[in-house]
Amino acid sequence: MKEKVQLTKLAPNCGCAAKVGPGTLAGILGGLPKFCDSDLLVGTDTSDDAAVYRVSDDLALIQTLDFFTPVADDPYDFGQIAAANALSDVYAMGGTPKTALNIVAFPKDMDVEILGEILRGGADKVMEAGAVLAGGHTIQDDTPKYGLSVTGFVHPRKFWQNFGAQTGDKLILTKALGAGIVNTAIKADLVTEGARKAVLASMKKLNRDACEGFKEFEVHACTDVTGFGLGGHATEMAVASDRTVVIDTEKLPVLPDVKEFASMGLIPGGAYRNREFAEKTGVKSVAELWREDLVFDPQTSGGLLAAVPERDVQEIMKRLDAAGLQAGVIGEIVDRQEWTLVLR
Repeated sequence: MKEKVQLTKLAPNCGCAAKVGPGTLAGILGGLPKFCDSDLLVGTDTSDDAAVYRVSDDLALIQTLDFFTPVADDPYDFGQIAAANALSDVYAMGGTPKTALNIVAFPKDMDVEILGEILRGGADKVMEAGAVLAGGHTIQDDTPKYGLSVTGFVHPRKFWQNFGAQTGDKLILTKALGAGIVNTAIKADLVTEGARKAVLASMKKLNRDACEGFKEFEVHACTDVTGFGLGGHATEMAVASDRTVVIDTEKLPVLPDVKEFASMGLIPGGAYRNREFAEKTGVKSVAELWREDLVFDPQTSGGLLAAVPERDVQEIMKRLDAAGLQAGVIGEIVDRQEWTLVLR
């Protein structure tokens, strides 16, 4: 490449931290027309990760799209992360990615070799997922953005949704938290090399192994943890399931140096929007402040959050550990209380 550019300096918010807040988004979507089709198995009603449309008795399509501003300075890394993040929605529904289309916004005066590296990163991640990259669309924009529109396959009676959690279920999270905090430290030029490498590896990791680790077991509810943070996505799960989510913050898997960065005030703005959203339905916390911030930290290409029967937890964790995932049993589902989300 002729031009060396720090991509993360080109956007005020990086990755999934650039998402519109969950409260604002819910208000907008609530005013849109409702579509009725008996074959639309999952639409906009439950704020799920993707749409599911039944094609036959044995086949349903999962459709999703996701794109964002640079979350890594290296364009190849950025492409890989954005692709992994978009593919994750299919895994969160228990499906298999099949086709993908590029979504690109790119400055007209920037070195096109940078765009080539972004697209190469995305293509390599799609290939790793076993899917096919089949085209895309580009526009000129002052701030680079990249992502994918993804179609996956799933059985119409075997997909997962972000609701249905039952009292007594245990919550499993399959990736460490703190990506938003670490990326804020990167933008502030305060990050350690160990933390930088760890967050890049985590964001580039496909949720395929996590999905496979759950597939032979009963999954009552599942979502991936992205821009709304663990707290925001757990709140959506709790409200839609008419339950309360209890999170043991001392059992959360955490990326390196996150406590130090959070204590320095390196908290992305999206964390405060996520907290405000959760507080509308009630949050009770006795956790340390930095752990509270971690719960609401917006993640980019985060892990899967699944509510599963307690009887299956040990075997699921064996499989996740064998796959090399930094997973943890982080909480439980209880009967609906005054609060939707309890942090202890």
